[in-house]
Amino acid sequence: MDRCDVLVVGGGPAGSSCAWSLARAGLDVRVLDRSQFPRDKTCAGWITPAVVDLLELDVADYRRGGRVFQPITGFRTSLMGSRQVAASYDHPVSFGIRRCEFDDYLLRRCGAGLHLGEPLRSIRRETLSSVSGGWVVNERLVAPMLVGAGGHYCPVARYLEGRLQDPDSRASPGHAVRQDVGLVVAQEIEFEMSSSQQAGCRIDPEMPELYFCSDLEGYGWCFRKSNVLNIGLGRRGSDGRRLSAEVARFATSLRQWGRIDFELPQRLRGHAYLVSDQSPRRRIDDGILLIGDAAGMAYPASGEGIRPAVETGLLAAATIRAAAGRFLQGDLMSYERAVWARFGRPKPVPTGRDQGPQAWQITLGRQLLGWPWFARHIVMDRWFLHTHEPPLAYR
Repeated sequence: MDRCDVLVVGGGPAGSSCAWSLARAGLDVRVLDRSQFPRDKTCAGWITPAVVDLLELDVADYRRGGRVFQPITGFRTSLMGSRQVAASYDHPVSFGIRRCEFDDYLLRRCGAGLHLGEPLRSIRRETLSSVSGGWVVNERLVAPMLVGAGGHYCPVARYLEGRLQDPDSRASPGHAVRQDVGLVVAQEIEFEMSSSQQAGCRIDPEMPELYFCSDLEGYGWCFRKSNVLNIGLGRRGSDGRRLSAEVARFATSLRQWGRIDFELPQRLRGHAYLVSDQSPRRRIDDGILLIGDAAGMAYPASGEGIRPAVETGLLAAATIRAAAGRFLQGDLMSYERAVWARFGRPKPVPTGRDQGPQAWQITLGRQLLGWPWFARHIVMDRWFLHTHEPPLAYR
């Protein structure tokens, strides 16, 4: 058995941020991920200056490896098919990255032991002391503290929900939850453009474009990062057929609107995640914390998950350090309280007419999207960039 202080399952921004903070504190941390890195990851891929500061990212070093780091000085927003409204700034408000590069960079620098290309196949609990039990993963890795950071389909989250069975455990499975509550489904594509495709792309690299759906339950985007183009669309709900139809219309419309003059080179890839205001997942148990998309922490309005992933990863690390080896659920409640303070408590599960915006709200929302002040100060500053939020205090 290979023993460590903390085992993090998932090597994305949530897992690497948590591991980085714990390793700097002198803990023996391991990261387990089913993929080899760098690996492909579907994500529009932009980070705010707040993320750069939190991660103490050395931008010069990051760029030195030829990685994409595209300054963004504004956004163009609109209702599908309507006039675009520009929200421009006199400084970069975000930076475009490629997740295949960004995630690999963070993981390699985090200072943890890496177990890559190994899926989590089994979890069982063993008793280490009267203070806390320990977790045995794949019958070879043992840690008193397990951090689930494997995204929406994280096996640790599934274990807590009772959907990943532990044959050696006599404990009752996790409580059943509605898996569609707070769910966002998306399809997107990212590819390096040929010279002819670059000539036929009208997207300004410093001005990503956002196109809101007519029912305001989602939006499409076009984001050019140097010679890389990312196009996608996401919306609330679990109706994959409706999403596919809307994505197809969006891709066709981009050519009709003159934003691109070429066919997309391949099919869009799908993924899903939960938003924080309606996530049904519990985030803590004895010796377990969930972070990032595994905990359902994407921002409700924008669906952005990178900043919440980094912040919950750092909050989890602070909780683990403060627990000083006592990892029962009560010892970890400070993490839940910190998450509530930062992101708010989940709302009651919506039913019936409460599941989506009402007709009057949709009508008003459509009108407001065409108002430049609203597009700049509400849609971008508050919903997407979160400029109103103070820096995270986690140490």
